[in-house]
Amino acid sequence: MVELRTPLKTLTGAAAVLLLGTVLAACSSSSTTNTTAPGSSASVPAIAAGDFTADFSVMQQLTGLASSGTGLIGVLLPDTTTSTRYVQYDAPFLKKAFEAAGLSADQFKVDNAQGSAATMQTQADADINAGASVLLIDPLDPGSGAAIETKAEAQGVKVIDYDRLVSGGPADRYYVSFNNVQVGQLIGKGEVDCISAWKVTSPNILIMDGDPTDNNAKLFAQGYNGVLAPHFSDGSYTKVGEPPGTWTPAVTQTNFEQQYTAHPNINAVVTPNDDNANAVISVLQKDGIPANTFPTTGQDASVPGLQNILKGYQCGTVYKPVYAEAEAAAALALYLRAGQTPPSSLVNSTTKDSEINKEIASVYTTPVWVTTDNMADTVVKDSGTTGIGPTASDLCTGGLASACTAAGIS
Repeated sequence: MVELRTPLKTLTGAAAVLLLGTVLAACSSSSTTNTTAPGSSASVPAIAAGDFTADFSVMQQLTGLASSGTGLIGVLLPDTTTSTRYVQYDAPFLKKAFEAAGLSADQFKVDNAQGSAATMQTQADADINAGASVLLIDPLDPGSGAAIETKAEAQGVKVIDYDRLVSGGPADRYYVSFNNVQVGQLIGKGEVDCISAWKVTSPNILIMDGDPTDNNAKLFAQGYNGVLAPHFSDGSYTKVGEPPGTWTPAVTQTNFEQQYTAHPNINAVVTPNDDNANAVISVLQKDGIPANTFPTTGQDASVPGLQNILKGYQCGTVYKPVYAEAEAAAALALYLRAGQTPPSSLVNSTTKDSEINKEIASVYTTPVWVTTDNMADTVVKDSGTTGIGPTASDLCTGGLASACTAAGIS
């Protein structure tokens, strides 16, 4: 078993190529096989975690599975503030995945709790009362998420943790996410590479974490702290501080201003997502810090994050092709809705829930570090294929036309 707190085993070459933005239909046909469910003459496709492409063609192989299942699939997303991805990517990609598999609009439902745990519980209750057989839950916090899942399972509903692990949830649930330690490692390596490229001498680094109640934030920190630790140990970098973590950009901005005032020698910051990076960058720009001199990092490949990279204020962003995560979650939900055991090719790992000391069956997809060097061939290319996400016209505004041209974005 692979614990999420250690690096994920090497994935297939097909998965790596896929998540660099290359759509290879052959990947799906070569790794997807059909098996016959015990006691049934119906064939069940054995979809793999690395099969999902930006054209959603793999989901079309699950139409038979979708037609044999019963009950509503309910999706519960947390908010619209901690990350722009839930509105820009997750909701439309999940909808597209379910529709590609043949579900009608009354067979799935995607809700956003708008930052309220009570609202999410109400939405979950409504889904259950409407006949939900599966719930995908991205919780606001582990406690409220576990309460929702426990109540759902007591009423015979299958549950899937989506993107964030629900620590303390039922032992027999599933989890779909990216390898979040690897996400952190990409952030750490991106910071190291950027410090070198931008010729930052005597790096004095402030570490700014995500919310400590979010299990993902802990795993991101494990990843980037592991990369940076040798540099702190040998004295080549200095760790100035690590204030309390948060996903709220306004709090991040205040924390950074306080740290920067107290430690004006800070000349690099590890920021765990694009929104937090943007909060720091707003302070740097207000203070007249030049571009390509003060590294920050991020994840989510949001429009502001990508534009900050083009401006030279952010080193890079972890691109998590949400279409792959959304398709994986939708596929998993379809297996459970049809009463089938998901194939091991899809459920390709386990995640340790230390709250209950159990390994949770998991699906991992692969993240990618994006800079000006590969932005055109990853995020922008995928948005053209999916019809969702930042396009050249989205990015190349506000005086960024020349930066886009230099990055091959047109």
